Amino acid sequence: MKKTLPPIFGFYSVLTDPLKGYDYLTSLLVDYGISVVQLRMKNAPEDAIIETALRMRKITDGTDTRLIINDSPRIAVEIGADGVHIGQSDMSYNDARAIVGDDMLIGISTHNPRQTQNACSLQPDYIGIGPVFATPTKKIPDPVIGLDGMKEMLAISTASSVPAVCIGGIDLGNLPQVLEAGAKNFCMVRQFTQSDNPELVLRNIVAPTLK
Repeated sequence: MKKTLPPIFGFYSVLTDPLKGYDYLTSLLVDYGISVVQLRMKNAPEDAIIETALRMRKITDGTDTRLIINDSPRIAVEIGADGVHIGQSDMSYNDARAIVGDDMLIGISTHNPRQTQNACSLQPDYIGIGPVFATPTKKIPDPVIGLDGMKEMLAISTASSVPAVCIGGIDLGNLPQVLEAGAKNFCMVRQFTQSDNPELVLRNIVAPTLK
């Protein structure tokens, strides 16, 4: 049975080389009731991705935290994840849906209004919008959309009734601006994953003043 996403779910966590380890951060996210955790291990050997994903599946299984696998529908099916996230250069939405079936979440990255419109026309479970600010997490970064671009793309997703996650260079310093500009769901990668005290960061992310 699909763990559907509500229109508003707040923090969407992407884990890439976390300083304190995948297991610890996944456990934190479950303990704090975070709706989504995505495993993103770019260029890692497939067996390492599967091994990590299986551990994360064990931690998230039976909880409210949905496990999303980046890029690979096949691995998502193999480890019994809740969904898969695909980028603009990955396989098509229809091909991914054919692999994962109807009961798995699919999210699509978008980097400009045209991509947002095209993605929303497919009615995925959610889309990503960004990068809002400059970010070093990608070797070949997409052009920064800024808060104005984010607003334009959010309007498209809202009109299409597709939940959107804003991503790219978001941290505790600029998160209030992102929320004030209309974002309901957001991703913060580096400040959480590279912290010596990720629980403190997570506590600040979910603080009532930032909701």
